[in-house]
Amino acid sequence: MAAGIQIPTDPGWVDEVLLAGPDDQVCLVLGAPVDRAALRTLVAQRQAVLAGAGLRAGGSVALCLPPSLAFIANLLAAWRIGARAALLDHRLTAFEVDQALERLAPELVVSVAQAGGGALRAFQEVREKVVAHPGGRPSDTPHALVQLSSGSTGPSKAIGRSASDLIAEIDRYLKIDGVPRGGERIVSMASMVHVLGLVGGLLYGLHAGVQLVLPERMTAEAILAAVAAGPEPTTLLGVPFHIELLAAVAEPPRLPQLTGMTTGGELVRAQVHDAFVDRYGIRLGNMYGMTELGVIGTDLFGAHRPAVAPAPGVTVREQDGELHIAMEHSPYVGLVDPARWSDGWLHTKDAGSVDAGTGLVRVRGRRDSQVSVGGLKVDLSEVEHTLAGLPGVAGAVVVYGKAIEAYVVLEESADLDAVQERLFERVAAYKRPRAWHVVDKLPRTATGKLVRDQGVLAGVPSNGRN
Repeated sequence: MAAGIQIPTDPGWVDEVLLAGPDDQVCLVLGAPVDRAALRTLVAQRQAVLAGAGLRAGGSVALCLPPSLAFIANLLAAWRIGARAALLDHRLTAFEVDQALERLAPELVVSVAQAGGGALRAFQEVREKVVAHPGGRPSDTPHALVQLSSGSTGPSKAIGRSASDLIAEIDRYLKIDGVPRGGERIVSMASMVHVLGLVGGLLYGLHAGVQLVLPERMTAEAILAAVAAGPEPTTLLGVPFHIELLAAVAEPPRLPQLTGMTTGGELVRAQVHDAFVDRYGIRLGNMYGMTELGVIGTDLFGAHRPAVAPAPGVTVREQDGELHIAMEHSPYVGLVDPARWSDGWLHTKDAGSVDAGTGLVRVRGRRDSQVSVGGLKVDLSEVEHTLAGLPGVAGAVVVYGKAIEAYVVLEESADLDAVQERLFERVAAYKRPRAWHVVDKLPRTATGKLVRDQGVLAGVPSNGRN
C-alpha cells in the first residue's frame, strides 16, 4: 500500500478497493457480524433490483435511508453499476427531501418502506423501496457521489466526488499515523451520510480490513458496550457531541482494547477534552476536514492541539487570513461560485494560519465569524470559546446581527449574572454580547456541528432563565 492504491477506471473499483478480501472476514457489525461473502451477496442482490428498476451506468439515484445494511448495500450496488449516488440524510423533513430531489433530479429514489428501531438507534433494520423520480435525469457529471454540506451557517451546497477522489482519500488515511489498521476495529458514531463516517469509517474500513462496528444505541452505555464486545484494538470515531456524552460518564468500565478516539468537526472544548482523557486514559485526536475534500489535517495524538498537520498529499495555504486547499477541479455540482473555488484552490471560508516553519495549520473558526463592531474587529469564535469554557456553561453559540448575541445552555446550578461577570473579566467591552438567550438545548446539524444560522437560533425557545 505504500505506493498508493491503483485507481481502476471503471465500476470494478468497488470490487477491487472495497469488497475484496477473505470470504469469512467480518467487515461489519450492525447488531450481528457481516462477513465479506455475505456483504458481496447482499450488494449483488441490490444491484439486480436497481438494474431491474432501470438504473444503468451513467444513471443517478438518491438514497434516503438510515444507517443500515440496506444503506451500505444500495450505495455499493449503485457504484458497482456505475451510477451516481446522492445521499440524503434520513432525518430530513419531507419538505427538505422534496427540495433536495428537485435540485438533484435523480432517476430513482431508494427510501424506507419499513424500518425497526427507536429514535436513539445507531442503525436500523430496513426494508427499502425503489421508485422512479418524475423528471429525473442521468448524471451529467463524472461524480460517483453527491453529498449535501452540513448547512451549519446557511443553505447546504451540493458537492460531488469522483471514484478516484474517494480512492485518493482512502489512500490518505492509509498513510496517516494513528489510523486503525487491518485486524483492528472502529466503533463509529459518525453518520455514514456525511464524509467522516462514510470515508473515514465505512470505505476506509472496508478497504483496510478494519472492522466497522455501529453501537446498538447512541448512548454512552451502548457505545462502551460495543467497545467491550470484541478484544481487538478499538478506536472510537465521532464528533464533539459524542465526546461530551462519554466524558459525562463518571466511572467508565475498564476497556483495555480501547486505544483512542478521533473526532471530526469543531475543536473539542478544553474542559471536555481533559475530562475525557482523564476518565479513559487514551489519546483523543482531532481531524479537520470538509465534505468537499474529506480529511485535510490531523492531530490524532494530541501533540499539536489546537493545530493539525496537513494530511499526506494535501496542500494548504493561508491567504488574507483564510485557509485555501489545493484542488484541481471544483467540487460543486452546478454553477461554480468563485468565492468557493477558483484557480485550483478551494476557499474553505475558515479563518486560520499556516506556520511557515512547521507547516502546521491552525483553524480559528469560520471566516464569517469575524465582524466589525464600531470599527473594531471582533472574532466571534474567540468570544464563543471563552464563554463556553466558563464554569456553569454547558454550551454556547455567539452570533452577530445588529449586535453580538449569545445563546447559552447553563448547568442547573449556574447563575447567568455570574457567567456574565466572568466573561466580562475576560473579554473587552466591545466584544461582549449585548443580548443573551438562555436555552435548554442548542440546535445541531446532522453531523453534530452547532448551528449558527440566526434564523434557526431565533426560533429556539428560551427556558425562562434569561
